[in-house]
Amino acid sequence: MAPNYESLHDPNAEYTMRELSAETMGVTASRGGGRDVEITDVQTTMIDGNFPWTLVRVYTDAGIVGTGEAYWGAGVPELIERMKPFVVGENPLDIDRLYEHLIQKMSGEGSVEGVTVTAIAGIEIALHDLAGKILDVPAYQLLGGKYRDRMRVYCDCHTEAEADPEACADEAERVVEELGYDAMKFDLDVPSGFEKDRANRHLRPGEIRHKAEIVERVTERVKDRADVAFDCHWTFSGGSAKRLAAAIEEYDVWWLEDPVPPENLEVQEEVTKSTTTPITVGENRYRVTEERRLLENQAVDIIAPDLPKVGGMRETRKVADVANQYYVPVAMHNVSSPIATMASAHVGAAVSNSLAVEYHSYELGWWADLVEEDVIEDGYIEIPEKPGLGLTLDLDTIEEHMVDGETLFDPA
Repeated sequence: MAPNYESLHDPNAEYTMRELSAETMGVTASRGGGRDVEITDVQTTMIDGNFPWTLVRVYTDAGIVGTGEAYWGAGVPELIERMKPFVVGENPLDIDRLYEHLIQKMSGEGSVEGVTVTAIAGIEIALHDLAGKILDVPAYQLLGGKYRDRMRVYCDCHTEAEADPEACADEAERVVEELGYDAMKFDLDVPSGFEKDRANRHLRPGEIRHKAEIVERVTERVKDRADVAFDCHWTFSGGSAKRLAAAIEEYDVWWLEDPVPPENLEVQEEVTKSTTTPITVGENRYRVTEERRLLENQAVDIIAPDLPKVGGMRETRKVADVANQYYVPVAMHNVSSPIATMASAHVGAAVSNSLAVEYHSYELGWWADLVEEDVIEDGYIEIPEKPGLGLTLDLDTIEEHMVDGETLFDPA
């Protein structure tokens, strides 16, 4: 049984604005219409996919269960267990209040950024699924409705010969012709054979020529059949990033992603403003407060929050709304199971400036089997009209692929 962490707080301080309980916020009155629902439990289990996905389920006294997903990372299930006493007994329809309640309760454990935010996001996504089921509406309706009926997906591509430009071009053509995607991404932080010291982040001329050749071969092979982005994973110095971005300006690059480490905003801004190659950043920033700085400084051409990492569905919506003030589109980073992928699609449907959602598991044959419904078809996600996220977990597949030592969810 989870320890009673409420007892760790000074009882004389229970009724401050930092304790955003239903009682103190005056929202315990009867709601009617089947909306008097209480959370009874929160459970997690980890799936051994191409990342260790942490699935989250929130149970209620109405017998309705919501499913979410936290961004992968060590300690996430333990943090969610730590937060359980803060939501049990609460009404799951109060998504914003419960989110802020958890942010404040977990402030001493790092809810400004990092793994604590991602753990809270897992619960927040489950609350959207749950609220949609209680109210009998799809999750996008909770976010204001939708701009589009389907969400474009871009496929994160890999080859066994990841440094071979021709192999990358072959894979790009296969993904278009055989898998039906019209958007994709390849890695550029791959060995070129010209490296002397990768730790110093400096790109020698031969390395830049090699990366530019990958870009040239891939974009020339697919031409107008697909948009192609390229990822650098925060690998290069500011000067090298500027030279690389300049070297690929002549090609049809959708965007160049994370060319420099994420900590120094001024360097990021300088790189972005130095080139006509579109620059995309955002997956290593947390909550709208951090993403906002990239936008206000015009340090990005495209913003790329990762929904279960940045803070959840409503937080991603807030990022998109700020981005829209700067006329910046949103391309959601995503390395998740079908659950957070669909959550991203719902948010993408609900914001005007959405470009696409990433799919990172095309080489994992059982990814789609984790849920009963079809998720990605011909490079797009049809936005479900079923309540909540519109997905049903396949518990047999979940059990088959659980991380060793994990326990299967209680049945709904």
